[in-house]
Amino acid sequence: MEPTPPATDGHPAPDTLTSNSVRCDAYADSVALMRAAQHLTGLPGITAASLVMATEPNLRLLADARLLTGEGRAARPADLIVALRGTADAIEHALGEVPALLEQPAAAGSAEADAWVPRALGEADPATALALISTPGPYAAAEALKALRRGMHAFVFSDNVPVEQEIRIKEEAHRLGLLAMGPDCGTGVLDGVPLGFANVLRPGRVGLIGASGTGLQQVSCLLDAAGEGVRQMIGTGGRDLSAEVGARTTLDALDLLAADDGCELIVLVSKPPAPEVAERVLARAGRTGKPVVAAFLGTDRPAPRGAVTVVATLRDAARAVVRTLGGVPAPGWAPPAVDGVPGRYLRALYAGGTFAYEARQLLPGAATAVDPYVPGRDIALPERHLVLDLGDDAYTAGRPHPMIDPTVRAAHLRAALTDPRTAVVVLDVVLGHGAGTDPAGALAAELERVGERGRPPVIAFVVGTDGDPQDVDAVRARLSGAGALLAPTSTDAAEWAVSLTDASREPGRTTAELTSSGRAGR
Repeated sequence: MEPTPPATDGHPAPDTLTSNSVRCDAYADSVALMRAAQHLTGLPGITAASLVMATEPNLRLLADARLLTGEGRAARPADLIVALRGTADAIEHALGEVPALLEQPAAAGSAEADAWVPRALGEADPATALALISTPGPYAAAEALKALRRGMHAFVFSDNVPVEQEIRIKEEAHRLGLLAMGPDCGTGVLDGVPLGFANVLRPGRVGLIGASGTGLQQVSCLLDAAGEGVRQMIGTGGRDLSAEVGARTTLDALDLLAADDGCELIVLVSKPPAPEVAERVLARAGRTGKPVVAAFLGTDRPAPRGAVTVVATLRDAARAVVRTLGGVPAPGWAPPAVDGVPGRYLRALYAGGTFAYEARQLLPGAATAVDPYVPGRDIALPERHLVLDLGDDAYTAGRPHPMIDPTVRAAHLRAALTDPRTAVVVLDVVLGHGAGTDPAGALAAELERVGERGRPPVIAFVVGTDGDPQDVDAVRARLSGAGALLAPTSTDAAEWAVSLTDASREPGRTTAELTSSGRAGR
């Protein structure tokens, strides 16, 4: 153990120790590591916990979070680092819990305990149709290529994979007639099986393809609420529609869904692609022989001729699907009146990066970063509007994603609620597989702690379905009971929040302008 170093601004370090315990040649799924870190962080006397593979990017993140010691620096990329900050006794107790958290052995004599589980792709049944790859980034490409050459589709959850390796993976998948989903692919539902962060969705006739994980979750949940089901949901990874990658997976997925008789309509969800890539994707979409709704967030690109509809928001994507399939979208939603706001600035604190991007189209001049959270230090909010993606690496260094561990977002919420300059706060709460068991609890507790008197209004929206394990109705009731104002979609929440500030009168796109760009989907 080592004394915790001071922060870079000279702020005195807490009276705690920092420990790195290295487990050689060990590997665990990244979601399992995040959940273990969340559990350890909640132990008495532990102020920070992170479990990561000892790759160079992860070592840099630990160093930035002041969680790296000499033992961790000496680890190899195939080693697992358990990094802890806390009192000596608390660290010793926490390390004792790590084996059970990582191994979670089945009861002796159970079917799970007796079953043989392959430990490498070479040991897997050749009939297996898909490999989910969540190794450290430097090794992910080799594992993906190995899976593809064994006849498996590859779902690559890993990030920090060089773009040239991504291109190689996707070219090989195309050559073999398979799909390469990712790298950095967080969401998918294939033949009813959820992958990564995904909701429990009714089966149906809509196929979704997306470079945006939370965007796919929002659209698919809105379709579920409208009575429409999902045939397949294919994530591509965030760089797929870049000029470098050229939509290789998106184009292959379009061909796959075009040939699927059970898929009647296709939805594309992404930030705006590179212009030449957008032209290629929309042209291919027009040749599928099926209606296609393309949600390119914030775009003003006109739809091509044929059965392709282009919309600019996630809400309008769902509405366009329902209308195209012969249904009647729910009536437009009008937010209730809010009697004044105490400050001037909007503070949007998102766990989903797509929602942050969608909100930034309304607030092009908003700040998009603050100093990373350090326990015991105040969070400095800017003298301007703020739209944060708190799932970004800058805020998850040393901690799990905010969909799993709400600690960092709760601290930012506390700062926003107590800042007299805050006019309104926006929060997303995402349910489903991979998300925390009580995703609204810490946020609601902050609202209750501050109280409603003199507090800025807090607008929240929940992304989930009736089938999700967290009980979507209970989550909404928890937020509402704590005083949050509920919006039905991410788009409605952002537009409502902007309408409560003077943001719509600032230079850039207004709420009305963004809404009008998506009217084709209404």
